[in-house]
Amino acid sequence: MFRPKLIDTLKGYSRQQFVNDLMAGLIVGVVALPLAVAFAIASGVSPEKGLYTAVIAGFIISLLGGSRVQIGGPTGAFIVIVYGIVQQFGVNGLIIATFIAGLMLILMGMARLGTVIKFIPYPLIVGFTSGIALIIFSSQMKDFLGLEMGEVPADFIDKWKSYIGHLRSLNIYALLISVGTIAIIALWPKFTRKIPGSLIALIIVTAVVQWLHLPVETIGSRFGNIQFSFPSPAMPALDFATIQKLIAPAFTIALLGGIESLLSAVVADGMIGGNHRSNTELIAQGAANVFSSVFGGIPATGAIARTATNIKNRGRTPVAGIIHALTLLLIILFVGKWAAWIPMAALSGILIVVAYNMSEWENFISVAKGPRGDVVVLITTFLLTVLVDLTVAIEIGMVLAVFLFMRNMIKFSDVNVLTGVEADKKEAKDENAISNYTIPAQVEVFEINGPLFFGAAYKFRDAIKLIKKPPRVLIIRMRHVPIIDATGIRTLREIHKESKSRGTKLILSEVHSRQVMEELRTARLLFAIGKANVTDDFSRALKRSITVIHEG
Repeated sequence: MFRPKLIDTLKGYSRQQFVNDLMAGLIVGVVALPLAVAFAIASGVSPEKGLYTAVIAGFIISLLGGSRVQIGGPTGAFIVIVYGIVQQFGVNGLIIATFIAGLMLILMGMARLGTVIKFIPYPLIVGFTSGIALIIFSSQMKDFLGLEMGEVPADFIDKWKSYIGHLRSLNIYALLISVGTIAIIALWPKFTRKIPGSLIALIIVTAVVQWLHLPVETIGSRFGNIQFSFPSPAMPALDFATIQKLIAPAFTIALLGGIESLLSAVVADGMIGGNHRSNTELIAQGAANVFSSVFGGIPATGAIARTATNIKNRGRTPVAGIIHALTLLLIILFVGKWAAWIPMAALSGILIVVAYNMSEWENFISVAKGPRGDVVVLITTFLLTVLVDLTVAIEIGMVLAVFLFMRNMIKFSDVNVLTGVEADKKEAKDENAISNYTIPAQVEVFEINGPLFFGAAYKFRDAIKLIKKPPRVLIIRMRHVPIIDATGIRTLREIHKESKSRGTKLILSEVHSRQVMEELRTARLLFAIGKANVTDDFSRALKRSITVIHEG
């Protein structure tokens, strides 16, 4: 359940691998610097909180995580959630929500839910990821255009109304800096991929702004003098009333953090041919968020882009992630004060590139061309994320996906009356087809195809009602029933009870599934029907029915 990858990778650890991890960690640490600052500011908190999170959470995720190459820290996916929590509950509320979310992630890992979280429907993930990307893009228009306006409204539509109402205050210098930042990030990979374009863009535009004394807002002018000394730990004050208010946003942080970290780990596995430990990863993510909140940080998770950068620079063990965190720590302590010179327009340009990369517009279009059910989940989750709330979007998206799944399962579940009917063409090659047997006149045969669960049980009841005259024996073929739930068991119990009252012997034939047999045994239905009347072969079921007829 919990075994950090660091333990395994240190066995036989070579000097060459350390050199590779050292270089990868230094590069990723530099890459993470502008992103950590940008994510913090966009989330409504001061820039140093993003750096604290990248250092503390990044270190713990690498130290305790279940992936060899995962890089952790603040990510764009959390911007929407964090901003909403800060607006409603303040920074202290955010710290408490992050702490609770960390505990939730630890419990998820201990409950072995890592494999379950990976199976969240893909249309839902694309829907809320694309929605978050659009919200991030929208939230950056004030700094992108250099608009002189007060607090940006939280509501998506009100936000754009406010932007349009303040267009007259557009700062052409801020717009040029924003566009220039995006252009440098887009063009830099043509020269080299060793140094991240976002860092080069940040250095160039900051130097230009300081050299030409351009009239644009900077981190220093907005936040004042920033102390980049490392914070002291402080436990958040928890009480029942506060937990009640913050449990929903904390769950959203935990769920999104779990999803994103495991998706990042899966992507990383594909790049290095590895195999991460999902439950260990969840526990590490939980511990990272607990410690991040204790040091005044924001939520953290596995970062796909930084993890990919680590892999591309030959980082192959958690040592690279630990070095990345230590690199950021040194930057905070020795050169952090220069971050006050960074123009807000440059950070908005970086975040717009992040939003574009997050949007997954190609995947969005691909899913939108797929099955109707997937399209409904995609569009519903997307619109709810943008117009209502991410928590609501995930909840309703999950419920909708489950209902559509049930609908599809019900479509594939059916009950057929086989007695007296010729086998169809599909059964012609089936040696166990009903047409290959001689069915006594006093025997009725039904066959259930697909899971016998609460969504399909009504079909079974309706099919049984077709019997006009009670037969002496009722055989129910279950060779194609892989699973059964409590409703299916209850339905079988009712059929058995009704058959008994009408003088009909119930026989369950071809119960091949271990799960079905175990549920019959647990529910004492195997005992009620009689072991002799539950067979694994149709021929035996027929022999048993003939015996019952002769005995009657």
